[in-house]
Amino acid sequence: MTPTVFFAVLAAALLHASWNAVIKFGASKISGVLVMTVIQGSAGLIIALTRPFPGPEVWPWLLASGVLHAAYKLFLGFAYEQGDLSRVYPIARGAAPMMVLLVSALWGIDALTGAELLGILILGGGIALMARGVFTSGESRRLLPFALASAVATAGYSLIDGVGARIGGDPVAFVGWMFALDMLFFTPISIALRGPGIARVTARGWMIGGVAATGSYGAYAIAVWAMTQAPIALVTALRETSILFAMVIGVLLFRERLNPGKIAAGALILIGVILTRI
Repeated sequence: MTPTVFFAVLAAALLHASWNAVIKFGASKISGVLVMTVIQGSAGLIIALTRPFPGPEVWPWLLASGVLHAAYKLFLGFAYEQGDLSRVYPIARGAAPMMVLLVSALWGIDALTGAELLGILILGGGIALMARGVFTSGESRRLLPFALASAVATAGYSLIDGVGARIGGDPVAFVGWMFALDMLFFTPISIALRGPGIARVTARGWMIGGVAATGSYGAYAIAVWAMTQAPIALVTALRETSILFAMVIGVLLFRERLNPGKIAAGALILIGVILTRI
């Protein structure tokens, strides 16, 4: 991995943590996610329409991916309404790869290596320690089911997107249609849950959602480019430094408490994720 790729991937990790912080910063988390989703979905539809139309064998995967992406964003928004960025982000980000590996092993998709098994054990310990901190620090316990549900959705769309994009043969078109379907599902669900007022967004709300959408797309684009320049395993492992960035942003920007237990849990989650992806 060249220094250029190394620092580009670090920038992508910072962007990923930053767009989560932007959503956390907004007065209405779900409204911010809605704006981000509409901007991403519109851009995705425009890009998708420039590509060949997917065949019928691809659409079940696209529909499932769109539903899971919408669920991921919805649960993530709910989690940020209940808890700190430095608490929610490591749980949601760290639990997903653990779930993907376990499902892959149980379904016989991939066999677990020794490093991956060790990573799962360390990940599980880190997530348990991070979750325990919710009970000992007086934070809202409701953040845990939302953060874990977000991780479940992330694990689901990670498996589905990989298979679906391969079946379709055109990752660009797959991602474009996925974002468009995500917008199609997320918009009415968020309005149904929070009322029509959620769609009445101020100029500041559009700015927050726009910044989040730009950061999300930027992080994704850099990561995809980096995977063409360096080993995918190294890129995916380095991207997980976003966990550290999120914790630092939470402390500096939101004045969140960073006690020894949270530091230890975050370090375990980061080490575990890296071991599962090397």
